[in-house]
Amino acid sequence: MFRVTIRGAFEELGEDDREALRSAVDSFQVGFTEAGTFTCDQSLSAFTFRCQVPAEEPEDGEREATERAIAALTAQGYPHRILRVGVTDMRNIKIRRKGARR
Repeated sequence: MFRVTIRGAFEELGEDDREALRSAVDSFQVGFTEAGTFTCDQSLSAFTFRCQVPAEEPEDGEREATERAIAALTAQGYPHRILRVGVTDMRNIKIRRKGARR
């Protein structure tokens, strides 16, 4: 499982897109989902898109996760440009339990 965060900027949003984003801006849930979730500023210029991408093959890496997350972002249908992409491979995360002794 990968968690991908894409930071970007909207480009040339039509009035219908702007209205849809304005009405949904407060209802967006912040979190990682397979469909992806948006957070954006009130001016609708910058956004953060969070997407959870399953590893389809054991050797899948950041490149494959990034490609799938960008496809999920593109599927949202808003014109954009990508500024930064961050990928976390959840298979490498170690969880420390409270009270665990070494």
